[in-house]
Amino acid sequence: MRFTGNIDAKMDEKGRVFLPAIFRKVMQREGVEGLILRRDVFQKCLVLYPENVWNTQVDAITQRTNMFDSNGRAALRGFVAGAESISLDSNGRILIPQRYAEIADLNHEVRFIGVDDTIEIWNRQTAIDLLSRTDELAQSLETLMNPKAE
Repeated sequence: MRFTGNIDAKMDEKGRVFLPAIFRKVMQREGVEGLILRRDVFQKCLVLYPENVWNTQVDAITQRTNMFDSNGRAALRGFVAGAESISLDSNGRILIPQRYAEIADLNHEVRFIGVDDTIEIWNRQTAIDLLSRTDELAQSLETLMNPKAE
């Protein structure tokens, strides 16, 4: 499952926003039923996980820790405690709880960005600023993909 692209959307005063049709089609094709929303670990945005992707991520953390590993358990706890199950309504909208909207500084204008098997939800202007840093992108890709660097 791959989500690609970035799409602007409007969030209403209740926190409802239409999940872009292109992402809904991917989810429908893959048989995605449940969704998990949480704050991104690194950026000031939200991440929408299809339930099966979420379960894979939690399993990966769980496999690297045990009940006697306090740091690992704290990481697992922090990761899952900051998450919430959400669903699409009959109109294709999701409800972003107020506390999550505040964490990501979301207002009326949001931007959805498909990132591999997840969907990020950004404050539109913050996303524009982030995506305009083409020099940083080039440098990051060069470092990551340059075979001479190995």
